[in-house]
Amino acid sequence: MEISGTAQHEAWQARVLPPVEQLRADLWSIPVPIPHNPLRYNSIYAFALDGGGLGLIDTGWGSDEAWAALTAGLAAIGGDVADVRGALVTHLHFDHLGLAGRVRDASGAWIAMHPADATAVRSLTTDGAQHAVDTEVEFLVGLGADRDEAVSDVGPAENFGDWTSMAVPDRMLEDGEHADFPGWRLRAVHTPGHTPGHLCFAEEATGLFFSGDHVLPRISPNISTNARGGDPLGDYLDSLAAVRDLDPTEVLPAHEWRFRGLAERVDSLTAHHEHRLTELLTAIAQHPGSTPWQLAAHLTWSRPWEQYERRMRIFAVTETDAHLRLLAGRGLVVGSGGPVPTWTLAAR
Repeated sequence: MEISGTAQHEAWQARVLPPVEQLRADLWSIPVPIPHNPLRYNSIYAFALDGGGLGLIDTGWGSDEAWAALTAGLAAIGGDVADVRGALVTHLHFDHLGLAGRVRDASGAWIAMHPADATAVRSLTTDGAQHAVDTEVEFLVGLGADRDEAVSDVGPAENFGDWTSMAVPDRMLEDGEHADFPGWRLRAVHTPGHTPGHLCFAEEATGLFFSGDHVLPRISPNISTNARGGDPLGDYLDSLAAVRDLDPTEVLPAHEWRFRGLAERVDSLTAHHEHRLTELLTAIAQHPGSTPWQLAAHLTWSRPWEQYERRMRIFAVTETDAHLRLLAGRGLVVGSGGPVPTWTLAAR
């Protein structure tokens, strides 16, 4: 894998925000900061459109600081937020969708997403913050959490206010459809896993691949279960395989830095999850009859398990559950059933 975003990589090592960069005559990357987050920033991609105006891939975190960075970045390339005609949002998370409503209000731009994530956004805005809290607490209890710990980790409803007021998209993009960016051939590639409706965009004229959070150069995106069910890790591995052989000229992710060598990075990510699945099988063998909440404590994380709490612990436990679901689908583990299932190795 070759690092092509050298200025981004150097800024990452220096722990500073990278510069606004012109990537082609009609394409730029604009860094927009994420507060209190190890990912530090989003790369927002701005496209000059035939006939005038700009298109965006993603919009950034919904804060005044992020808005200032986005508008300053657009000004640096000779544009203005009022020039935006449309925003393609890779997925529903707040660092990607958070500023979309503000962009739409300032410019009249349309917002496009995959229907699966658009449905989830609509539910959040309809059901409200307390419903989101109650649903997540019950889900964590079902994974083996003590109720008081689950309530503490999830936090109060006011912490969810921003998530329940995100912009509902007004255009839908299905897999294989082309975005309405005049002068470009941006084909939507549905890559579920990180979220059910995650989209990448393959630019057919230049060979560029905008990977969102699906393929990042340094880390694996969070692949977690939630109350909606499904097999997100299975979906993610299938989505990795689906893009592996696209052979783009360059990969432009939403975080970290641009790179070349998509196939090599996909292979590395696939191997990472297979290693984690093997580690989880060992943990189940050593601690049979454990819940996902208990098993997470026996896996290798970036810091000691005792330091995990709140959202970090939720991510770890729900990632563990995602790996359990895939192992169950492969017939390697069995759950006990009931409101709080425990897991053992399948008889062979």
